[in-house]
Amino acid sequence: MNSLLYIIAVILVIGWALGFFLYSAGGIIHILLVIAVIALLLGLIRRPTAL
Repeated sequence: MNSLLYIIAVILVIGWALGFFLYSAGGIIHILLVIAVIALLLGLIRRPTAL
């Protein structure tokens, strides 16, 4: 599940970067970025720590 969240976050960040530089989708691009950051944070929080 963690790798799936990571893949989704990477895809959303790439989509945000493309949209940001093309400047065609407006506010939806920033929503994609927020979703990607949340997915990354959830992946980091839920990842078991190996000590």
